[in-house]
Amino acid sequence: QAQLVESGGGLVQAGGSLRLSCAASGRTFSRLAMGWFRQAPGKEREFVAVISWSGGVIAYADSVKGRFTISRSNAENTVYLQMNSLKAEDTAVYYCSAKGGEPAMTGDRFDYWGQGTQVTVSS
Repeated sequence: QAQLVESGGGLVQAGGSLRLSCAASGRTFSRLAMGWFRQAPGKEREFVAVISWSGGVIAYADSVKGRFTISRSNAENTVYLQMNSLKAEDTAVYYCSAKGGEPAMTGDRFDYWGQGTQVTVSS
């Protein structure tokens, strides 16, 4: 089992930046692929980014590519999402997720989820 706790959400103006963190425990962090998803009010969950356990495979949604960066520190058991040039449409609850094996881009492939952290971008 893995326990995930997100932090770093908040209110930011359009064009600003936030860095989300997700601390993992309960399972060897270095063997988990980690992903970020988001869900805006009235919308379905959306893939944001994923990183393999080694950090060698990274993928982003087209909507965030070039603005967001996912990274991980296995020594710190933490995955990060650096969000730059934020837009109003980035407003959502952001969820950290984890899965064994290879990374994926669909939420149903992930085994563990954090509680979410709210990101609000004002225009």
